[in-house]
Amino acid sequence: MLVRAGAAVSGLPGLRRLWRGGGSGAAACFPLGRALLGVRGADAAVFLQGLLTNDVTRLVAGDAPPAAAVPRALYAHALNVQGRCLYDLILYREPAGDIAGSLAKCGDQALVLTPDPRTEVMGWRLITKKGANLSEIIPGSHIGNIQDYHTHRYKQGIPEGVKDLPPGVALPLESNLAYMNGISFTKGCYVGQELTARTHHVGVIRKRLLPVHFASPLPKDNVPEGAEILTESGKSAGKFRAGGGEFGIALLRLANINEALCLNIAGDKVKLTASKPEWWPKNAGK
Repeated sequence: MLVRAGAAVSGLPGLRRLWRGGGSGAAACFPLGRALLGVRGADAAVFLQGLLTNDVTRLVAGDAPPAAAVPRALYAHALNVQGRCLYDLILYREPAGDIAGSLAKCGDQALVLTPDPRTEVMGWRLITKKGANLSEIIPGSHIGNIQDYHTHRYKQGIPEGVKDLPPGVALPLESNLAYMNGISFTKGCYVGQELTARTHHVGVIRKRLLPVHFASPLPKDNVPEGAEILTESGKSAGKFRAGGGEFGIALLRLANINEALCLNIAGDKVKLTASKPEWWPKNAGK
């Protein structure tokens, strides 16, 4: 579940610091419908370390220096042997007693509350037991419209799921995995590591996933996957990945993002503009 909270939320200073909007100050919770899989055992971290792009040992308290903060969650991708994305996921450290400060009194309902590990603009992640009462965990909260969550993702250029990251097609660095804290370049070998590391060290990434804003709302269920995006002169600038209404994300050549662009839908052209998200690191995408 994704949580975005207003400044009026009491007892949760982390949520207050995160808020970037106005409104009533209430927390909006978005049930995301993603599965939760538990991996346990003495070799669990070693097993995941060889499969995923991020350094899973960071979640193991015993491997961290005494002064180091052990994260509650990590973002990562599972790649195929060609170094292309299969699935994106968030790993959570199993809580050991406390939940998150003032949430301890709701520990029988809330299992994990942690900042989204990808970027702070995505709010907080909350894992609860089935049937938990959100108003008891976060007083004054309400269930938001899931489409608002996806619109927010598109505006920020955050890919999620197999539509945004087609399995066997998407490349992790073009998908901004490094910007979203989802990869370690020092951890050693994992499936798909060779091509990814080579691309990183060469330092040339000509295409990236970017947020796009359409001049008019997209037709519902009528935009084919991978629809071509063209420059004004008719040259290919990239491909549409996903979207809804006036917002979406697309894989675009960085050399073309400041040009007039349009999405080609069965011969009809919808004008769009692309932008670099403010949360990207400085000098990113150059």
